[in-house]
Amino acid sequence: MKLLKEFKEFAVKGNMIDMAVGIIIGASFNKVIDVLVKKIFLPPLSLLTDGVNFEDKKLILKDAVLDASGAIAKEEIAIGYGALGEALVDFLVVGFTVFVVVKFMNRLRKRAHDTKDKAVAPPKDIELLSRLTSLMEEQNALLKSKK
Repeated sequence: MKLLKEFKEFAVKGNMIDMAVGIIIGASFNKVIDVLVKKIFLPPLSLLTDGVNFEDKKLILKDAVLDASGAIAKEEIAIGYGALGEALVDFLVVGFTVFVVVKFMNRLRKRAHDTKDKAVAPPKDIELLSRLTSLMEEQNALLKSKK
């Protein structure tokens, strides 16, 4: 019962919903990056390398074996380094994009927590803390003046 209660609290607090939204957005983002790499970045790179399609590049370790009718009896054994290159480009694009998004979010968070910036209303907890700080400074100044 305790486990069920903990799960209910977890789900009600919104953690599960936030996680689900993140996973759905991440999956969609992965599709966008996949198309961006395959349809935007790799074709110009292929053009620069005289039409080489990187997705099909591989190092063949053992050729395919054909039977008498010409059908493949045994598949070839190959290392697909082109697919690895494509995955690395995917990773770099995703990594850079996540870096830019996190940097942007940190800038917004920093700006929101800046008590002197009046363009953005600070969160209530930051506003209360800054009021407390100023009141404590006033109180300390009064106590020093009485001595």
